Amino acid sequence: MTTPVRDLIIVGSGPAGYTAAIYAARAELEPLLFEGTQFGGALMTTTEVENFPGFRSGIMGPDLMDEMREQAKRFGADIRTEDVDAIDLSGEVKSVTVGGEVYRAKSIILAMGSAARYLNVPGEQELLGRGVSACATCDGFFFKGQDIVVVGGGDSAMEEATFLTKFASSVTVVHRREEFRASRIMLERAKANDKIRFRLDSEVVAVHGENSVTSLTLRNTRTGETSELAATGLFVAIGHDPRSELVRGQVALDGEGYVLVDGSSTATDVPGVFAAGDLVDHTYRQAITAAGTGCRAAIDAERWLAEQGDITANTVGNAGSPVDVTVN
Repeated sequence: MTTPVRDLIIVGSGPAGYTAAIYAARAELEPLLFEGTQFGGALMTTTEVENFPGFRSGIMGPDLMDEMREQAKRFGADIRTEDVDAIDLSGEVKSVTVGGEVYRAKSIILAMGSAARYLNVPGEQELLGRGVSACATCDGFFFKGQDIVVVGGGDSAMEEATFLTKFASSVTVVHRREEFRASRIMLERAKANDKIRFRLDSEVVAVHGENSVTSLTLRNTRTGETSELAATGLFVAIGHDPRSELVRGQVALDGEGYVLVDGSSTATDVPGVFAAGDLVDHTYRQAITAAGTGCRAAIDAERWLAEQGDITANTVGNAGSPVDVTVN
């Protein structure tokens, strides 16, 4: 079934998608947002967010996403908790296919974010959900009193390790280098925790267990020697890959698969198609920067539509007026 042509469809949620929906809805573009069945983006797996302006005592990641989502709905955004099956960016009218139904729009904002990166070692995928996880917030509760491992060397790994000490007897952070990428405050917080220990210059090369994780094989990256480490849980925190597979071959991507945009805007190389959030950004990767690009994408889409004569001129600026500072 084909639906009428809308002004704007937003694919993806998280800070970028929800912020784009807020601004687009306030600009009376009547945006349709497909947030996916795993909505909210990476912040749904984040514990306390301490650096998002306006929350001086911090806020839980899922709570922040819920606030953004409800704010977008308040202004009239049509939010669907469905996964997009296909995107077609050819022609003047773009289309999004969801469950056999085709939705069409004059413009599209891509905000699909990124997906957790796994180790791709023997036993990992077989034991996914049975001791292997990429979400401490989701699964940490199930590891009370157990010895577990976190793989990674960035802020996410330090946060996951620190959070997991609420449940586990011990947390071993395995990192393939001697130096960490994590910020000083996150690293010092982890090092100060008595439950956390470190295995540096090491990498996980195999995950063992029948019905659940029982141990890991580690390899020293300097000597090549291997050793066994008993553990009942493995949490992978080594970054994310952009969810650009639906638009691969349709818009320009960089070598890592991130969508390329005009340096002065969020416009892609396809007219009427804009991109925001972690789908674009592999440098900053912060909630506030994702929200900022979501705002920019909505304003860019609104102005582009006005230039095409597809919306009335007096709506331009509603999303991005210089005095537009309302946040509630």
